Amino acid sequence: MTETTADSAPAPDALASVLADAPFVRLVATDDGDALAAAGTLARALRERAVPFQVRIARDPVPEAASDDVAVVLGVERGPHAIPGAGRPASTAAFAVAGELGVEPDPLTALAGAVAAGSVPGTDGSGEALAAAERAGAVSRRPGVAVPTVDVADGIAASTLLRTPYSGDVEATRAAVAALDLPTELDEDAHRRLASLVAVDVAAAEGASARSTSAVERALRPYAIAADAAPFETVGGYADVLEALAREEPGTGVALALATDPGDDLRTAAVDAWRSHGTAAHRAVDAATTGRYDGCLVARVDASASVLPTVARILRDFRSPEPVAIALDESSGTIAAAATGDRGIGDACRSAAREAGGDGWGDGARGGIAVDGDPTDALAALRGAL
Repeated sequence: MTETTADSAPAPDALASVLADAPFVRLVATDDGDALAAAGTLARALRERAVPFQVRIARDPVPEAASDDVAVVLGVERGPHAIPGAGRPASTAAFAVAGELGVEPDPLTALAGAVAAGSVPGTDGSGEALAAAERAGAVSRRPGVAVPTVDVADGIAASTLLRTPYSGDVEATRAAVAALDLPTELDEDAHRRLASLVAVDVAAAEGASARSTSAVERALRPYAIAADAAPFETVGGYADVLEALAREEPGTGVALALATDPGDDLRTAAVDAWRSHGTAAHRAVDAATTGRYDGCLVARVDASASVLPTVARILRDFRSPEPVAIALDESSGTIAAAATGDRGIGDACRSAAREAGGDGWGDGARGGIAVDGDPTDALAALRGAL
C-alpha cells in the first residue's frame, strides 16, 4: 500500500462533527510519540464529550470499524478520517480537532507530540498549543537539556534526543556532570553550562556526523514544565518518554496519554520503561558493526524489535553521513530504517518485504521489515528500493 506524503488531514471542524455524532470511535495510532500524543488528545476530548472510544497502537495501523463506528488512524494517511503526521505533527492537528469538539485540550501533550515528531514548540502548527501552555503558566523556556527527570545525569544518560560518549552509561554521565561542579539547585548559569557540555560532547564524539550538531539542538534550551502541570520536567523529556512507550510499552503509553493527573505509579512505570529503552538503544549503537553505502548507513546490531527503530533514528541523527540509516538485527530477522525527510521509506520497506518474503511497513521517513530467518536478502532488496 502506497502512503500519501502530503498533509491531507481533514479540516478540524469537519472531523470534530463526525466524532461528536459517532456511536463509538476507534483510534489507532502508529507506534511513535507524536501519534500516541494525538491519540491521547483526541481520547481525552471524546471522554469529556461522553463519546465511547477505544485506543490502540500498531506499527502498521489499519482502520477497522464495524457498523456505524468511526475509525481514525493517527500518524499515517489511511482511511477517510486519518490524521497523518506528514506536513505537520499529528498531535497538533488532534489538538485543533479537540478544540472544535468544545473542550480545552491539554497543550503539554500536544507539544510533547510535536517534539517527538522532530518539530519545535511553536512551529509546524503547534503555536496555539504553546500559547495555551504559556497562558496557563505551564511552560517556560530556559537554558539546559530536555530530560524528563529531576536527576539530569539520569536523564542525559538515557535520552534518545542526543548521543554523547557516555550515553547509555549513567555512572559515566554522572562523572561528566560532576566535573562541572554544579550547585545542588540548578540555576540558569548551571543549566547553561550543562547544555554547553552536552553540545560539545555530542559534536566531539567519535564517529559523530556533521548532522549531529543540528540534531542535538532540539534537546537544548528546553521548555520547562511547571511542577503541578505534568509528571515530567521538560516538554522534550515528555516527548522522549512518549516515543519510548509507543514502542516498548504501548499500554502504559496509552494510560499516560489519557491521564489528566498521572499518579506516582504510572509515572514510575513510564520513566522505568523509557530508561530501559534508551539505555538499550545506546548500548546497541555502541556495539554496532556499520557499513556505509551509497545513500545509506547500515548497522548490524543486537537489539529487540521494539528498540530497533530508536537505534535507526539515533544513527540517522548522530552517526550517519548518509540521509538514511538502517539498523538490522539478524537474530530477530528485523530491520528498521530512518531517513532525513520523506524518502519513501515505508514504500521501500513494503517492496523489499514482498521481494524477500516478510512484512513491511512505514511512512515517508521511517519504516521496518520483519522476516522469518536471515534478513540479509531483505536488506539487499531495501537498499535496491531506496
